Amino acid sequence: MFFEIDFNSTEAIYMQLRNQIIIGIAQNMIQDGESLPSVRQLADELGVNMHTVNKAYALLRSDGYLQLDRRKGAVVCVSVEEKQGHLKALNPSMRMMVAEAICKDISLSEMHQIITDMYNEFDAIQNGGNL
Repeated sequence: MFFEIDFNSTEAIYMQLRNQIIIGIAQNMIQDGESLPSVRQLADELGVNMHTVNKAYALLRSDGYLQLDRRKGAVVCVSVEEKQGHLKALNPSMRMMVAEAICKDISLSEMHQIITDMYNEFDAIQNGGNL
């Protein structure tokens, strides 16, 4: 598994890690049921504090992407059974994106195109295609 942390980014390191893991799952680079490195191992590999990795894993667990198992560690476990809860959780961040788009005079059709392109990009990667 390869994660790239930008230490100069304004985005917190734990959020960079969280987001990269979610993108890795969406792109099938990280599979459902796969164990992630231990907190200590990943912290050493990335050169970050263990609490940073632990915070990313805790967020992923609370967001429904990971299960923590004493024997297996952090295991990817994406439950699609809770779709309504996931849709509801997406609402605040999507609301903010729409507000930002409106402020920047981005039309609904342009937003649709952006989202369609992103879905197509993830679909192409999942199916082994290159961009």
